[in-house]
Amino acid sequence: MNSTLASITSALVLTFGMNVFAQDTKKPEATDKPKEPTAKTSPAKPKLTPEELEAKFKATLTKATLSGRWCSIKEGQLGLEKEDKYTIIGVNKVGGDVWMINARIQYGKKDITAPIPVQVKWAGDTPVIIVDDVGVPGSGTYSARVMIYNNTYAGTWTGGDHGGLMNGVITQQKE
Repeated sequence: MNSTLASITSALVLTFGMNVFAQDTKKPEATDKPKEPTAKTSPAKPKLTPEELEAKFKATLTKATLSGRWCSIKEGQLGLEKEDKYTIIGVNKVGGDVWMINARIQYGKKDITAPIPVQVKWAGDTPVIIVDDVGVPGSGTYSARVMIYNNTYAGTWTGGDHGGLMNGVITQQKE
């Protein structure tokens, strides 16, 4: 068979095959019931405005304690987990996406209170705190990315020649 005849034959087989599949498709009849959805969909939650998201962020972190664990990362390996605690005294928006977090930071034998300038970016309705090369008195210079969600936090940090991961829960201080 020459190549032209083979091409025509292939085209006819494809066309005929397509017609067979098209004719084989069952058309719904009047007695057929529509299929019930298998999963129930919940009504969409109303989206919060940027002002409402910022108010919720501020309320979550004002007079709050972040308590959890951190571990270092060295040569691509996770170190042992250690406990840490951050007591947030207050949170204020400075302007744009810049915020000031007044925090008491306790880890190891250190216990310091310092204003920490941060950026807050939003991943949908979830705030992500961004710290870039911020000096912490008596401690060094740090960078971090920390996500806040449903009274929990999780993130990653670097400081000089070391870095690690952190996570924990957020609780409101009792009056």
